Amino acid sequence: MAMSLGSSSSRRRRGGSRRAPMAEINVTPFVDVMLVLLIIFMVTAPLLNSGVPLDLPDSRANAMDNEAQSITISLDAQGNAFIDDTPVPAGGFAAALAGIEQMGDGPDVVLRADRALDYGRVMAIMGELNRAGLNRISLVTGRSSDAP
Repeated sequence: MAMSLGSSSSRRRRGGSRRAPMAEINVTPFVDVMLVLLIIFMVTAPLLNSGVPLDLPDSRANAMDNEAQSITISLDAQGNAFIDDTPVPAGGFAAALAGIEQMGDGPDVVLRADRALDYGRVMAIMGELNRAGLNRISLVTGRSSDAP
């Protein structure tokens, strides 16, 4: 009774090839998907500023840092007011401001007003903000323009 005890490597060479499991991960599809998502976010991020379409005036002022606790107030060309993209009924702006909770100095107010809007309407809104104790107001403008 003779048995052949050949090594496992000799068995593999004869025809029964067994492969060890691959321990590598192909990251190329993952990188492709991430680059596509990056491009999508880069294109859509500037469009997410505000839902109220305005024609902002131009200015040469430097850009400010965005604060974490801020309220955006927008005034469209017809003089309608919006608080964080929520329309405020006519005559109800003071009541809407009273509902805003204030901590410390209060939140920063970012005021966006259309270029075609009357200066008196913008000043009336700023007066209501002052009466409500919201004194830190930033005026938003469009892109930089040339020096006058």
